[in-house]
Amino acid sequence: MRTSIYKSGTRGQADYGWLKPHYSFSFANYYNPDRVHFGMLRVVNDDWIGPGGGFDTHPHDNMEIVTIPLTGALEHRDSMGSGSVIRHGEIQVMSAGTGITHSEFNHSKTDPLTLLQIWIFPKVKNVKPRYDQKEFNFDTEKMKNRLNLVISPNQDGDTLWLHQDAWFSVGKFDKNQEFAYSMNDPSNGLFVFLIDGKVTFDGNVLERRDTAEITETGSVAFTTSESSTVLLIEVPMK
Repeated sequence: MRTSIYKSGTRGQADYGWLKPHYSFSFANYYNPDRVHFGMLRVVNDDWIGPGGGFDTHPHDNMEIVTIPLTGALEHRDSMGSGSVIRHGEIQVMSAGTGITHSEFNHSKTDPLTLLQIWIFPKVKNVKPRYDQKEFNFDTEKMKNRLNLVISPNQDGDTLWLHQDAWFSVGKFDKNQEFAYSMNDPSNGLFVFLIDGKVTFDGNVLERRDTAEITETGSVAFTTSESSTVLLIEVPMK
């Protein structure tokens, strides 16, 4: 197993007043030649958006875009005619494909919004643009203290899906829980984003907002040192 650990404080960051982002990879005015992407994973932005703030209409193409609200609600509008509010507990997937425009705003005029925006390079370019969202309640007994697959390449399953051989799993765990992730393809890489809490694996410790990049393994075993919420993203490395 090969592992690289990145502490939360080493991420790129900015302060635009209404927007306070942290960048795991080079983005906007932040550039680090050693932190451009991890395999097919191109962007992991951890954004704070003030009340009423947001991104005016802007274009995307040939990118798989995942949005995960952590607190609050995001208002979305796009050129496909999709319009919705995505709240904490829901996940949004958008395939930009041949090209779309969209806008995103904090739905609240009084409370801030925090979210993860994640970009994945697509397996196939110039697909027809598409949008989807789904609710996942990780607080239920059925979904707590286990990894839950939320995004996969499978268009016929119960998950959201992407135009890429990538898998997203989310788990909300109590203290002193053990869990393991088995790779769908051992040649893939695993990106670990610790949303909250503290976990250990293979002698490494991750705390809130730390990340890990793991390759050359078929599985990874984790233990929580306190209540923790974990996001795992498995992606092809090339």
